[in-house]
Amino acid sequence: MTFWEFLADRLDRLLIQIICAAAVAFFLWATGTQPGVLVILCLALLLVFFAVQLSDFLRQRARLRELESILEGLDQKYLFAECLPPARTLYEKRLIDLSRRAGRAMTEAVSDARAGQREYREYVEQWVHEIKTPITAARLICRETDGAVRRRLTGELGRIEENVERALFYARAESPERDCVIRQTGLDGIVTRAVGDHRALLIQRGVRVETAGLDCCVYTDEKWAAFILGQLLQNAARYRGAEPVISISARPLGKQVRLTVADNGIGIPAHELPRVFDRGFTGSNGRTRGGATGIGLYLCKKLAGFLELGLEISSEEGKGTAVTLTFPTKEAL
Repeated sequence: MTFWEFLADRLDRLLIQIICAAAVAFFLWATGTQPGVLVILCLALLLVFFAVQLSDFLRQRARLRELESILEGLDQKYLFAECLPPARTLYEKRLIDLSRRAGRAMTEAVSDARAGQREYREYVEQWVHEIKTPITAARLICRETDGAVRRRLTGELGRIEENVERALFYARAESPERDCVIRQTGLDGIVTRAVGDHRALLIQRGVRVETAGLDCCVYTDEKWAAFILGQLLQNAARYRGAEPVISISARPLGKQVRLTVADNGIGIPAHELPRVFDRGFTGSNGRTRGGATGIGLYLCKKLAGFLELGLEISSEEGKGTAVTLTFPTKEAL
């Protein structure tokens, strides 16, 4: 708060005080008070008036700075009212009491919201585990059907499993530390796991996967990294070209390893690239081909941030897309 802001806040009171002082000076002049005495009285009143305003300004500014320092030192800002120092005036005491009542109400609302969110996440995780049983049973039933029907049903069941798995990771993304274990793992194992999980989709879409330079070790959670890679494989298969090929290659870069997933698909328009990681954004390709949810790449970005992985995407419409994941190695930790 500046001194001019302080004066502007008190402008109405200042005008009243000036009018009253002018009226008193006019009365004294009208009753025969000498002009020299009036000038001395006005100067004295002006000096006292300025000193009082400056004192109030300095006191209020110091108080605001004290409160701001308390707020900046809190990790949970909504507890600010509970950490306020004792009030200095009756008005400030009443104001702090109101703030504390509002803060307690907000704290209760936050606690209720977190409890509801936790219950919902637990329900989704339980539902995912329960739904896997009928999916497995359906796959067993598919084996008793003929080839064409079996392939179609297997493909649809694969899509169901992909969405179920995405729902599970979406629920766990709110508190990934509960399920995440960072340790040294080989990139080839992560890639093998991701490709194996989506083998049926890749075969159905006629996608060929080429790998190179995966004999590297990185520090990450294998399951979560494989999920991120699986989302990239799904997108590459969904937006494939005439002769789809996915190239997965790794390149050591100092204390990091860069894993690149490149395809020769239809690509992404340049004006849509900045938004591909936004939640719910499907883009023109997703609306044209259908089936897009706008959740896959959003989850990739969110989980990559938790795992401290770099995530970059480049694309050229009509030629393909390349996504690069940057993993830390042992030396980087």
